[in-house]
Order: sequence, then structure tokens, then C-alpha cells
Amino acid sequence: MKICNSLSDLESFRDRLISERRSDRIVLRTCISTGCKAQKSSKLVQTLKSEIDRQGLQDKIEIRKTGCHGFCEMGPIMVIEPENIFYCRVKPDDASDIISSIVSDGAVIERLLWKDPATKENIRYERELPLYRKQKKNVTYRSGRIDPTDIEGYIAEKGYTALGKALSEMAPSDVIQHLIASGLRGRGGGGFLTGIKWKICSEASGDIKYIIANGDEGDPGAFMDRSLMEGDPHSIIEGMTIGAYAIGAEQGFIYVREEYPIAIEHLSRALKQAEEYGLLGNNILGTGLNFTVQITKGAGAFVCGEETALIISIEGRSGTPRSRPPYPALSGLWEKPTIINNVETFANVPLIISTGAEDYASIGTETSKGTKVFSLVGKVMNTGLIEIEMGTALREIIFGIGGGMRKNKEFKAVQTGGPSGGCIPMSKLDMPVDYDSLKEAGAIMGSGGMIVMDETSCMVDVARYFIDFLMFESCGKCTPCREGLKQMHQILTNICEGLGEERDIETLMALAQLMTVSSLCGLGSTASNPVMSTIRHFRNEYESHIYVRKCVAGVCKKLFEYVIDEELCNGCGLCRIKCPEKVVSGEKKKLHVIDSGKCIKCGICINSCKFDAVKVI
Repeated sequence: MKICNSLSDLESFRDRLISERRSDRIVLRTCISTGCKAQKSSKLVQTLKSEIDRQGLQDKIEIRKTGCHGFCEMGPIMVIEPENIFYCRVKPDDASDIISSIVSDGAVIERLLWKDPATKENIRYERELPLYRKQKKNVTYRSGRIDPTDIEGYIAEKGYTALGKALSEMAPSDVIQHLIASGLRGRGGGGFLTGIKWKICSEASGDIKYIIANGDEGDPGAFMDRSLMEGDPHSIIEGMTIGAYAIGAEQGFIYVREEYPIAIEHLSRALKQAEEYGLLGNNILGTGLNFTVQITKGAGAFVCGEETALIISIEGRSGTPRSRPPYPALSGLWEKPTIINNVETFANVPLIISTGAEDYASIGTETSKGTKVFSLVGKVMNTGLIEIEMGTALREIIFGIGGGMRKNKEFKAVQTGGPSGGCIPMSKLDMPVDYDSLKEAGAIMGSGGMIVMDETSCMVDVARYFIDFLMFESCGKCTPCREGLKQMHQILTNICEGLGEERDIETLMALAQLMTVSSLCGLGSTASNPVMSTIRHFRNEYESHIYVRKCVAGVCKKLFEYVIDEELCNGCGLCRIKCPEKVVSGEKKKLHVIDSGKCIKCGICINSCKFDAVKVI
């Protein structure tokens, strides 16, 4: 029997959940998402529970398993309510000390606090961490706060309120007009206006229509969609259900790559719970709306992130793109009108319906509304999951939220938009992050990956890396993409190995232009972005590789040598001791020398030197 058979049932149930909350309890919010789980957070939860049971503290202390808090590299993460004390890198062995500190004098365990690398001070409260302080959490607000495996936590936090409002106060056309007025653009790549796409599909002829949530996240360094599916699956389901009401669909699919087992587990449980509570299935909340959702597991093909390839994959065929038009909104899954949006896009929908289109559109820029979730990774101090207002400057993200560069290195570039994105140089640090500004800089928003690089990154090698990835992931269906990527990769490899030729840069640019205008799908048409953006902003590095045969970053092994600076070397001998090939010689407290002819360029000497005496020439 369904728990909520009507809208009034849902509101009464929510009121009861809120009234039953225990304000006198101390809550240990502990992350169980992928990053923290890899660091034994599940065992930590078990150990905490055993300690609480042993001391008979079940009425005083509650363990709440949560989704991603965002500061993934510091996992396992725990936040202790009501003060929101932030503990990081918590081990199962710390459980006893944590419980004892709570029941004795409430003292904070200093060793578990995060230490600011700049000030060397311990940060006590979650709100004071630089990574969190300057974010604007709208879509990810619940992740890290609620148990993603418990629908009641989502309902108590105003979950499914937007669905109730849409079904009781709005016609399907009103929902679509709200989305159009909000300015919401697709969060998966192209940034097409979501409301316009829904309007086209709603007006398409046909009794059968479909809704698809794209969770096929394959970009290197990206984990935004995974974290959302793991940490707040009901926000996606609610957005899809509102979409089904708007366009007249009764069947939905969530496409998730099989490498995301926790996301699949949490989504599966959320779908089952939503049906049990009357929020999915037949006659939802007694309104006559019928809508069900099933999960389709992807096999890890990057190209299936492209909407037509994804649709073909759901149909049970090999996931390769088809030409457009017709677009999926008119002829998609099984040739029926189909809405396909990224999971983050669907998670924005309840916000728009709840707060109103005008309120949502007040955030962001003129053409890019709302917030965007990014995975911030690479050579930056604070890596993790962040959510920022559209239009936030790159400098604020990298140096304000990210804390600047590691090891006092100099910032060189940030790559946005996944392997088909572009590299943005230091001169563009003050540009706003929005769809149009990124495109103008030769990059794209993509799904939200952001990889930060410093002076030790070779931009030619970076371009080669992404072209290698795309070459492997190309479906091979169209000649421009298949052959163009192979030729690009060979040219870039030659350049990195000291075999570059004078005409290589022009050849790369010609190939890029051909692929952009003639490839079948978005993978091929944007595949040249890493090459074009690095040529545009770092042409000097290409020319150095080709004409001078030097890699100034010290990455391309045939194009540099290690030498020891006689003014900085104090003869400590650390490089000599650690060198695996024993090619460093020198007496104690005297200048050391590297035998370049035998050096294998492993980098151990430069990484181990405490005096920055080992140089790249």
C-alpha cells in the first residue's frame, strides 16, 4: 500500500517527519560516497555504531550516512551537528576518541581538523573552510546533509514539494513556461535551453513520449554526476517526474555507466522507495499521473554520452551516433519524441518550480542562469566537488575556492569541458565562467570537469593526452573523426619526441577545421578543441618543440635534460642517494653532477631536492 495517496497525505507526512526530529541529538554526518568509501568510511560507520551501542548512547548520538561533502581528497569526512565541526581523514580507529570527546566535555579533536596550508591554523567549522565558504550550494545543498538511501530525509528537507506544486497548481504548459523564463540551460555540454527543448517535445505529435536522464559521465577527472546520483538521487527523480508531467511521458530511463556501482545502488533504492511512497508509478499522489523510471547500465563507451548514441544504446544496439535532424525531441527513443537531459539539469528543475523562475534567473549572468557544479582537480591545493554561481571568475575558483597552486608552482592553464574542452591560460584568469565566455576562449562548459595545470605541464603533451583519449573512444563511424584523430595523434607524438616539422602546426589547424565542420556528432566536431586552444594560447611551446627541440616544462623526455645549479646545490647528496640509475655523482657538501647520457629522466632527483637545485634545460 502506498504511503502517500494524495498531495495532502504528502504534506501531512512531511509535517510528521519534521515534528519527530530530535533536536537534542548529536548527529555525525559521515560520507559514504565513492571517495570516502575508498578510504574505509563504511568501516568507520560500523565502528562508530559499535562504540555507540557499547556505551548505550543510541538516544544521544545519531550516525547519518550521507552523500559527498565535496572535499573528496580529505575523506573520510565527518561533520558533527549541531555545531558543524568538520573532521577529515577520519579513520575507524578514531571512533572511540570521537565518541568519548562528545560524551565527556565536548572537546574538539585537533588532529582531525583540517589545517590551512597557508596559515597553518586548524579550521574547526565546516562553514569556515575555503573550499566551502565561497560556494553557492543550490543543487548540491542536500548532498552531505541527508541519507541518500532514505527517502524520508529527502521529504523532510522539502523534497517532492516542487512535484506537488506542479501537479496541483500548474498546467503542463505552465511548467514549461517556468523553465523557459528561468533560462536554465542543459548542464551536460551544449547548453541548449531546457525549456525550449521541453516545449518542442510537448508539441510533437504522438501518444508515447519518453524522458531520459543522462548519467553517462566519462570525462577524465570528472565526478559531478556520480556524486549527485550517489548523494541526492531523489532530486533527479523528482525533476524527471515533473518533466514527464510537462511533456506527457509515462516512461523514463536513467542511463548510468556500470563503473558507478554506488550510484546505481542508491538510484535503485530511491526508485523503489519513490514507488512505495506513491511518488512514482500509477496515479501519482492521486492526480492521475502515471510515470515509471528504470535504470539502464552503460558499458563505459565515452561516445554514449552523446544523446543519439545513448538512445541507440538503450534500444539494445551498439551505441554509435546518428545524424541529426531529426532531433530526439521529435524522434528519439524508438522513434518517439524524447527529452534527454543531463542528471544535473533535472536536479535544477525542482528548484525552479519551488522558488519560481524569476528567483532562479536572478542568479548567474545574462545568458547563463543559476549555478554550476564542477569537479576541481589537478595541481590546485583544494580539490573536490564545488558549486558556484554562473559568472564566477576563474581566479576566484582556482585561488579563492581552490586555494591556489600546490608547491608554490606557477599557474599555467585550466582545462574545462572534458577531453573535448579547451585549455585556458593565465591571461584569462579574470574571465567569468559561463557558457559564452568559455566558448569565446576556445573551451566549453561540458559537464563540468575542471583540471588545473601548473608550470610543470607541457601543453603539447596535454593536447596529445586528450587526443589519445578521444582516438580510443571514437566509435569510428565517420571518417573525419576516425582518421582525423589518428593523424592528429601521430603529429603530436612526433612533436613530443623531437620529430616535429615546420608545417605541423598548420596541418593540425587544417585537420581541426575539417573535423569541426564534417564530423557526424559532437565528439568529432569538438575533438580538436584541446589542440586548437593550446595552439592559440601556447603556440610558443609548440614552436619550442619543433624549432628548438626543447620542452621547457620538462615532460617530453627527448627534449630536455636535468642539470644541477652550482649556486643552489649544497651537496646534501639526497639526489644521489635516491637516483635509481646511480647517474648522480659528487662528494658530500660539494657540487653534484648528473650524467645526462645515462639519465632516464624519471624526475626523482628534481622531486627530492629540497633546495630547488635540479633544473630543466
